Amino acid sequence: MTFQKRFERKIFPIGSFIFRLKLAWILTALMLTLQGCVFTSPQRIPPPASQSPLFLPPTSAPVVIETSITPDLSQPTPTLPCVDGLTFINDLTIPDGSVIQPGASIDKRWEVENSGTCNWESGYSLRLIAGDELGAGTQQALTPARSGTRAVIRILFQAPSEEGNYRSAWQAYNPQNQPFGDPIFIDIVVEP
Repeated sequence: MTFQKRFERKIFPIGSFIFRLKLAWILTALMLTLQGCVFTSPQRIPPPASQSPLFLPPTSAPVVIETSITPDLSQPTPTLPCVDGLTFINDLTIPDGSVIQPGASIDKRWEVENSGTCNWESGYSLRLIAGDELGAGTQQALTPARSGTRAVIRILFQAPSEEGNYRSAWQAYNPQNQPFGDPIFIDIVVEP
C-alpha cells in the first residue's frame, strides 16, 4: 500500500474523496485570503504648487530665505510718552460746606483715580492753585499710584481763627511742572 493510501485511511477512513474535498476547501480559502492582500508600493502625492515642501533634503550649499522686512537694530525703538491723568472720585472726609470750629485741625481726604498711563512717582506734586492755604503750605507731594489704580490723597489743614467761608483748591503737577487732571478742593464754613 502506498503512503497516500495509508495516510488517507488513518486520517480519513471513509475514503480519498473526503480528503480531496477538504483539501480543495482549504486551498480555496487560502486563495481567497491571499487575493485580498494586494502588495503595492504607496504612491507619493506632490505638494500643491503654492505650498513650499515640508522637508528640504540637506544640500552642500546653505539655503538663503529672504524676508520682506529687515529691522534696523542700530536705531533705538521709539517709546511713546505716557499721559498723566487724575480723576476725582469722592470726598472721603469733610464734605463741602462742613462747619468747622476756629483753629481746629482738619484731616481732608479725597479718593481719586490715576486715570493716565503714567505712574505717579517722585517728582509728582499737588500745588495750591486758588484760595487759602489753610496752614498746609502751597505744595504737597502727590500720593504714589500706578496707572489705572485708585488712591487716597490726604492733606492736613488748620481752620482759620476768623469766622467765614474758606475754600482751598489744589492741582496735580508732573515732574515737568505741567498741571494735569481734575482739581481737588476743600470748602468749609468756620463758625464757633
